[in-house]
Amino acid sequence: MADRDDTKAPLLPLRERIQTSRFPLRSLLTGKYLFIILGPLACMLIFFFVDLDGRSSSRNMLAVLSWVFLWWLTEAVPMAVTSMSPLFLFPLFGISTADAVAKAYMDDVIALVLGSFILALAIEHYNIHRRLALNITSLFCGDPLNPPLLLLGLCGTTAFVSMWIHNTAAAVMMIPVATGIIQRFPDEDSLSSDVKKYFKAVILGVIYSASIGGMSTLTGTGVNLILVGMWGSYFPDEEPISFSSWFLFGFPLALLLFFILWGILCLFYCSKNTAKALSAYLDRNHLKRELDLLGPMAFAEKMVLAVFGSLIVLWMTRSLTNDLPGWGALFHDNVGDGTVSVMMATLLFIIPNKKNEGEKLMDWNKCKKLQWNIILLLGAGFAIADGVRTSGLADVLSAALGFLKAAPYLAIAPLVCLVSSSITEFTSNNSTTTLVVPLLIELAESMGVHPLLLMVPGAIGSQFAFLLPTGTPSNAMGFTAGHIEIKDMIKTGLTLKIAAIATLTLLMPTLGPYVFGTNKKL
Repeated sequence: MADRDDTKAPLLPLRERIQTSRFPLRSLLTGKYLFIILGPLACMLIFFFVDLDGRSSSRNMLAVLSWVFLWWLTEAVPMAVTSMSPLFLFPLFGISTADAVAKAYMDDVIALVLGSFILALAIEHYNIHRRLALNITSLFCGDPLNPPLLLLGLCGTTAFVSMWIHNTAAAVMMIPVATGIIQRFPDEDSLSSDVKKYFKAVILGVIYSASIGGMSTLTGTGVNLILVGMWGSYFPDEEPISFSSWFLFGFPLALLLFFILWGILCLFYCSKNTAKALSAYLDRNHLKRELDLLGPMAFAEKMVLAVFGSLIVLWMTRSLTNDLPGWGALFHDNVGDGTVSVMMATLLFIIPNKKNEGEKLMDWNKCKKLQWNIILLLGAGFAIADGVRTSGLADVLSAALGFLKAAPYLAIAPLVCLVSSSITEFTSNNSTTTLVVPLLIELAESMGVHPLLLMVPGAIGSQFAFLLPTGTPSNAMGFTAGHIEIKDMIKTGLTLKIAAIATLTLLMPTLGPYVFGTNKKL
């Protein structure tokens, strides 16, 4: 066969050659390729064409921020990968040294998360979460069936679980429980409108309770950890926010919001005929049968619960009050919440599970599901906060929030919360906190008020993402489970958001000074 003479082959038009090539050019300009390009493109445009009064370091930080947040917002690359980008962007743009930015990815807050995740994996491995959910839910089912009470049980279980593990993980655990109850019913097309409305309440209750419960404790959500990390980073000489001190503020807030949520759900989705419509398909026996299938609690489950309970007690008692110091004073306050978290997680690799010879409660193979993406995201948040401060960008951006300077003292918290809760509907809670809190710190200093007076409403407000499925992973999981529409989320979420801002407005000037000392100046 003669060799092919490509020089004599007719040339295809340029458009056809692009369309038939293995890596078509148009694919680079559509979909995720476009979003990948947008990050560095925005960075370069700011770097070359933006002038912040001659502040090159502030301009460089803004350029890097645009790259990172565009990738976070569009998920052009995995979020965990984007979270690692400050490790190379900061040194390249002269914002920070490689050693300095790397240290932001491992501190006591990160250690707290790491230990908590290992404990959460142990709870999941031994099915403790399901046993707990079924026990509490069956307790609230009622006989005869009481739909509002059952809803209270589902929401209460979700909120309680979310207090001790990440709210996303709590939603992952509880949505199958909620949908399992719904699956007891026949085809949805044949159900009455009262039953369908109650299904909406069940799903909405789980996803919103996961967010609300996570506000109670430092481990419930990454936002609280970011806030605590930034407080320690910006004000290292001030009293740190401990697990117990945050609980004194976060738990009353979450408790009030929880009952407000329950009241909204009962008002919108429970009618007089709901109990009658549900009773034919759902009763306490269903939950008891599922619980019986789990069998009696084994030694391993009891030990994991004992370790988990001990961890909570140690967290709560490490630092109490100035007059009554916690056990941390015995170690000259050198220990942190992360110290305790990792120490108790280590016990899981030492205590035998009494199932098989030589096996422990946990081994490293079970830790392959560790949520490194959350850990890296937190590290990136701390690195960005440091960069915004040291580069001087915080001074520049805080001017955009200058309108708050003219606000009355009691109006500061609701205004900050409103701004933060609006931004968070379109970006992740953690991203919103990472961006807004450093600006609020600079603004508080220029206003002459306590920084936590702005930081706390800004961080908590970023957790009020109740309107859209994309607001939080919990919202997305609930939406994909079915039975709810966007209009249901907007109707319920908007009411809840307004009530949440009002509740935070009430607590900041009353409970805030007692817990955080916001009535004082630093």
